[in-house]
Amino acid sequence: MTTESPRRRRLIDPRLLIGLALVLVSVAGVVGVVAATDRTVRVYAAGGTLTPGERVGRDDLVLRSVALDGADPHYLREGQLPRDGLVVTRTIHGGELVPREAVGGDDEVDAARLVVQVDGRIGSAITPGAVVDVWGATAAERGADDETAAPPSVLAADAIVVQVLDDKGLVAGSSSVAVELRVPRERIARLLQAVADDQRLSLVAAGGGAA
Repeated sequence: MTTESPRRRRLIDPRLLIGLALVLVSVAGVVGVVAATDRTVRVYAAGGTLTPGERVGRDDLVLRSVALDGADPHYLREGQLPRDGLVVTRTIHGGELVPREAVGGDDEVDAARLVVQVDGRIGSAITPGAVVDVWGATAAERGADDETAAPPSVLAADAIVVQVLDDKGLVAGSSSVAVELRVPRERIARLLQAVADDQRLSLVAAGGGAA
């Protein structure tokens, strides 16, 4: 007469199977809810202030997962950045999501960089990315006895501040500050002529605030 071993007589408790099934259903439900509610997309943000005319690539941008509630077509998404980068067409501040309308091809930018010496100290509004008007005044306008001298005039409107340069290289005792600007190409000649004429240059931020 043979007897079954205890191992063969051992059966799986149905309650264990039911418990495992409930756990799996619960996990699947949580995953489904999270997937349904997670509407984030990966879009590019500026790693630092980007100015018009600047070519940007992956090293200049960071990817962020954000919920845009259907507005994602208006921003530069992951996979939409060309290998050779894009050109900035308006100032994008550090940390700001990159709008599609703020970047484009080379044909969308018609500006050049120029370093100018700005007379006196610059205001707090003159920072990288700021939109400024460049004003010029002749020597006569600085105090010469010439009542017929023309008033100061705008040499270049809507210039973009690229950077305020370190003044360590300036002549000792000089009260001017070097500022790199991105200026519309059609205004470059006028600015260079003003520099050649030793005009006093000042920057006025858009909305007020002279340098």
